[in-house]
Amino acid sequence: MITEAMPSVRSVTLGFWIGTGSRGESAEQAGLSHLIEHMLFRGSERLTSLQIDEAFDEMGAEINAGTGKETTSVYARVLDRHLERAVEIVSEMVWRPVMRDVDAEREIILEEIAMYEDDPQDKVFDILGEAIFGSHPLGRAIVGRAEVVRETPVEAIAAFHSARYHPRNVVIAAAGSVDHDELVALAERFGPRARRGSEVPTTAPAPQRSVRFETKETEQFHVCLGGPGLARDDERRFALRVLDNVVGATGSSRLFQEVREKRGLAYSVYSFLAHHEGTGQVGLYLGTRPENLAAALRVVGDELARLQRDPASAEELHRAKENVKGRTVLALESTAARMNRLGSSLLSGVPLYSLDQLVERIDAVTREDLASLVEELWEPVSLSVAGIGSDEARFDLALAPFGGNREARAA
Repeated sequence: MITEAMPSVRSVTLGFWIGTGSRGESAEQAGLSHLIEHMLFRGSERLTSLQIDEAFDEMGAEINAGTGKETTSVYARVLDRHLERAVEIVSEMVWRPVMRDVDAEREIILEEIAMYEDDPQDKVFDILGEAIFGSHPLGRAIVGRAEVVRETPVEAIAAFHSARYHPRNVVIAAAGSVDHDELVALAERFGPRARRGSEVPTTAPAPQRSVRFETKETEQFHVCLGGPGLARDDERRFALRVLDNVVGATGSSRLFQEVREKRGLAYSVYSFLAHHEGTGQVGLYLGTRPENLAAALRVVGDELARLQRDPASAEELHRAKENVKGRTVLALESTAARMNRLGSSLLSGVPLYSLDQLVERIDAVTREDLASLVEELWEPVSLSVAGIGSDEARFDLALAPFGGNREARAA
């Protein structure tokens, strides 16, 4: 358990962090972490789904949950005077769910999967994951496989929950108007009966470059380029965040300015990062009409080549560092952001730095740090590519700045 008191607020954000996500699933389990996250809201041994909803409505509170590659979280934001009730209810949901109305929830998730399949702007990110990580679980969509969601017996779903939702694999975090000792007492009072779980399997991926394309009648081509990034505990992650700021994470970034603002070749273009245990991901996305595809990717290729020669001017480096520091400070004014930082850090074992320590690490980033990361992570011909659009031949021709695709085409 971990808490952070914020005396100036009257609310608490409470989170239960569970060490299970799509990375820890076999092919036969792909989607069970996400399915169980949904089932937590279907009710517990003592509370129905309606009673959970009514209780949070009566408290004027918020509750939600999310599943990621390596974690599942259930979180609530409540007034401090309602903390005891919130801990009681979320504990019921997390520790003692009943697999009630499973078939209805299966249908909801199958609709969610279909929604993602119909949304190329989302689907292309899953295709990029497959292109980089192949058959490794990190290459799979978090929502999982439709056949697993549809066919897994209720008993197997319950067994998966028992194996993953045990005290050694759960962190309780809170930030806001909260007393640590009080929260510990509440967690013990409403906690689980003794149970033994199992270790979540984690295997190292073996990333390799590949190109994947899905033909679909769309108005735009949706394209992602990317490759392996840095592990979540890699101290260079601060420099990588600064570099991401230069590449495409802000309005003044190179990709946004060159592709969108100066040439009008895309409405949406940006870069992104992800950090996992032992590895990570860098990438960029753009959506553009067929007639602009070749020009847009040529500009992206030119900018990545320029990045190799000149990762950041002195002005860009200064602006990026100030932006990262500013966003970090602003985020930490939120109880939810502070709770997320606490929970994810304790669950993953990544050191929890103070705000001053974070700023110090960002300030220490140099142009040489960025150059080293560019050489390691952003070589254009080493990037995997994912695309969705109406014309594969046009897509193939547009990939010239990235070494073409024939030698990397996935079977």
